[in-house]
Amino acid sequence: MFPMSDQSVTTEMTGHRMETDPPLYFDIHLFVCCNRRPDDHPRGSCAAKGSEKLRDYMKARAKEMSLAGLTMPSLRINTAGCLDRCEQGPCLVIYPEGIWYTISSTEDVDQILMRHVSQGERVPELMLPAETAPR
Repeated sequence: MFPMSDQSVTTEMTGHRMETDPPLYFDIHLFVCCNRRPDDHPRGSCAAKGSEKLRDYMKARAKEMSLAGLTMPSLRINTAGCLDRCEQGPCLVIYPEGIWYTISSTEDVDQILMRHVSQGERVPELMLPAETAPR
């Protein structure tokens, strides 16, 4: 059991890496929400908004960019279940930074791959607003 009253422990558990942590397996780990709900669900779902096709495009495009000689970090693109930001989807989150984006087109995907993944920048126009996750 973690001593949660110890501020140093809770600070270390909020995403900061410790010197004793093993190296990252992937430089960037990207999760695309592909959750599907019934069409009449009030929150909607990322899959109903096209996230599966955008995820497939992202995987293929990342491979093309790497083969074309662009500097690409080690990257893993995974399907995620519900990321709980349905109304703002399709959405994805990139770790280790924990940056959230909304994607609605292949152009959005290209911007994220080029600017965030390849160049280490952010794409502010696609970033989801900061919100506190429900506890």
